[in-house]
Amino acid sequence: MSVRAGIIVTGTEVLSGIIRDANGPWLSEALRARGVVVTHIVVVGDRVEDLRSALDFLSDHDLVLTSGGLGPTADDLTADVVAEWAGAEMVHDAALEERIWAVVNRLRRRMPFEEEAMRAGARKQAFVPVGAAVLEPVGTAPGLLVSSSGPLVAVLPGPPRELQTMWEAAVSTSPLREVLESAGTLEQRILRFFPLPEPQIAATLRELDADALPLEITTCLRRGELEVATVFPPSSASAYAALEAGLRERHGDVLFSDDGATIDVVIARLLQGRTIATAESCTGGLMAGRLTDLAGSSAYVLGGLVVYSNEAKTALAGVPDALIAAHGAVSPEVATALSAGARSRLEADIGIGITGIAGPGGGSPEKPVGTVCISVSTATDAEERVVRLPGGRADVRDRTTTVTLHMLRALLLRA
Repeated sequence: MSVRAGIIVTGTEVLSGIIRDANGPWLSEALRARGVVVTHIVVVGDRVEDLRSALDFLSDHDLVLTSGGLGPTADDLTADVVAEWAGAEMVHDAALEERIWAVVNRLRRRMPFEEEAMRAGARKQAFVPVGAAVLEPVGTAPGLLVSSSGPLVAVLPGPPRELQTMWEAAVSTSPLREVLESAGTLEQRILRFFPLPEPQIAATLRELDADALPLEITTCLRRGELEVATVFPPSSASAYAALEAGLRERHGDVLFSDDGATIDVVIARLLQGRTIATAESCTGGLMAGRLTDLAGSSAYVLGGLVVYSNEAKTALAGVPDALIAAHGAVSPEVATALSAGARSRLEADIGIGITGIAGPGGGSPEKPVGTVCISVSTATDAEERVVRLPGGRADVRDRTTTVTLHMLRALLLRA
């Protein structure tokens, strides 16, 4: 049996783009892992009628999850709207209020908030729909599982850390467990390619008659890499095997991950037992930042130099003044010197050197905006490229880190 779920993300700050939604995608993935089909992620503001309309829209589903709108302020109305929609009266839970107040009181010890106002907030958050299962607060907001004549509604807090922690508790409760246990099993496989344009993969999927296969196939261009994600029931495993074989046959030379690992994770695996350092100009430390995003990176990242000016390139990375004068700061020669300087100054096995023109100004006919020179080297080997990357300043800088990681992978695979 297929269980269908919809997600409602609440908050005018999310709807307006002030805050980027992290909860919808996270919940969607958590549900997919349990075999639930997610049909929609709906974002609504703090207007009662909009939330009510979203609930009506998803009323034929088995499960609806909401995030946000559980705080102590007047515009936090999710619990009230869900209760009204489900036909349940809101009642005060005195014991819950005391548990919320205990959390709030701990905060007051660190910050001198006014007790009366904080008490009022705790009381507001302690009103729950009759018959709802209450999920213990992770912050100050309790979650709720509200039954209705239609779907079960899981009302969760907005802060991602609180929501994710509460979700793990929610799945063990009987109301949600009953819904989830009726879901079938779905497998997901992710293949990642670089470089491969979307039109090319679209043509390949047509050749393989992918639309006729009992598979849900999604392609996505993410940070310059092409991702092919396929969801299918176990009964369609042979169909997926045929699809993957066809993709490998045609694009195996640019397939860098077949287990869902990102290039960042692939690099972390390959760097075990080696050390690396960076010297960056146009990326301003983004490369070092990306290398250290993963836990455990201290085992291989020694450090990074941000050498934006010519003087810094010379003083910190040891790039000769004469080399910059002869070839320009944005040149393969300087990238090579930066890579070597990163290795020697930080005594690393591998060095990365990056110099370029991120824009919007600074370009020329010979070196337009988006020109980036990259060198990845060891004492005995090197990968060097000059690329011209599209997009604005942020795009150029981010895509540079992706290109560099793939150059690093090529170097490490040869080692």
